[in-house]
Amino acid sequence: MKKHVIVIGAGPGGLTSAMILAKRGFDVTVFEKDDQVGGRNKEIRLGEYSFDTGPTFLMLKNVLDEVFMEAGADGEKLLNYQKIEPMYRLVYDEKDSINPSSDHEFMKSEIKRLFPGQEKGMEEYLKREKTRFEKMFACLQKPYGSITDYFSKQFINAIPHFSLGKSLMDVLTGYFNEEKAALAFTFQAKYLGMSPWECPGAFALISYIEHAYGIYHVEGGLCKISHAMADVAVKNGAKLHLSTPVKKVITENGKAVGVELENGEKTMADEVIINADFGYAMTHLFDEGVLKKYTPQKVRSMKYSCSIFMLYLGIDKVYDMPHHAIYFADDYRTNVDDIFKNLKLSDDMSFYVRNTEGVDKTNAPEGHSALYILVPVANLEADVDWEKEKERYTELVIDTVIKKTVMKDLKDHIKAQKVITPLDWQNDYNVYNGATFNLAHNLGQMLYSRPHNKFEDVENVYLTGGGTHPGSGLPTIYESGRISANMICKKYGVKYESKNTLV
Repeated sequence: MKKHVIVIGAGPGGLTSAMILAKRGFDVTVFEKDDQVGGRNKEIRLGEYSFDTGPTFLMLKNVLDEVFMEAGADGEKLLNYQKIEPMYRLVYDEKDSINPSSDHEFMKSEIKRLFPGQEKGMEEYLKREKTRFEKMFACLQKPYGSITDYFSKQFINAIPHFSLGKSLMDVLTGYFNEEKAALAFTFQAKYLGMSPWECPGAFALISYIEHAYGIYHVEGGLCKISHAMADVAVKNGAKLHLSTPVKKVITENGKAVGVELENGEKTMADEVIINADFGYAMTHLFDEGVLKKYTPQKVRSMKYSCSIFMLYLGIDKVYDMPHHAIYFADDYRTNVDDIFKNLKLSDDMSFYVRNTEGVDKTNAPEGHSALYILVPVANLEADVDWEKEKERYTELVIDTVIKKTVMKDLKDHIKAQKVITPLDWQNDYNVYNGATFNLAHNLGQMLYSRPHNKFEDVENVYLTGGGTHPGSGLPTIYESGRISANMICKKYGVKYESKNTLV
């Protein structure tokens, strides 16, 4: 008899597990609270305008290709990928901007143009970070369910490349002694919801991944990846139930035996995969007293990422802007400190704009644009009344965008608008503390010290998503789904072929 696996949440991690396990012969049922798949990777529609809710950068496309392959599908045939070159534009101020590229010669010329003499640092950066990536990434592809995993030859060989005691800025200023040049390789700390002055130096490998392998767009938006995954999972035999929220995991004698839906129905299972926000899952999906390690007190004491203020605008105009553009605050260090240390709302903001019109005409009617504007802000630990601040801050963000970009007449062309604040992330998207990048990625919450893929508190439960190992970001979330699927297969002696042979 087939073993039954329930997946709670049809986000990228849960869908990865679902389509792989269904392919390998498991009876898979996916319950999703929303009326569409994707979670924070889902589509937002405002009339004729379409937006990604969250991720817009696709890195390490090969990981996605691999998980599709292991599910018996060809991602290249399912999705229309486009490599973005230059990858994005970084704007320091009115005078200075740089266009990072995975074309290394072009990138060196950009550095030389803006920071003469710093181009030699680029060569050293590519050389040393290549080694770091080769040694460390394999460590992120295996589970860390036991402290003894730290004694593996693989991990021991990676230790010299962790840059212990160094921040991301420490590492990058070792290559580029001009701070602005270093910042061009550090803003990626925002993907982890951390300050580059506090983010562990080992995460220099994220910017290296971009420069080594490039970044990609998917026609229609990255939300289409989740739709393709869901289609593959269903084709492989998985049952997908939308608009079906799960109330709790049913446990007996410390083991999960199924789930109870919000409508009162109960479904039994051999294994349960939780693909929900970690903090939310721990505080909502188990009866009181079931969890011994991740109690409400423990969950509150953990460190969380920053949040983001999101503005989605449908406009009846097309502006000449790059696909991705990042604008630094006038006083970037103070802006970062306000987000991560001072826990206050910074009016001098950094922001990111995605304008798909240059590469993708499917997100808006002809002659129109779908603008995605992201502003990093403190999570709900900050004393900010978002019900009062929402309207004011929306106007401030729009005014700042007008001031710093070519979109001087933006207000005259807005036809549709949606705002998501940190409070909205918590209330409408079940994001604990409004921390959109989940648990922070400090050294005390990584590898063995991060919630395990095979859940410690309850047997027969596995975790996927940004709140478990290996961490947030689409490639690592896909890996969390693959790790959990492989661990379940190993438990039941199901043979499989996987690029990730480390489980």
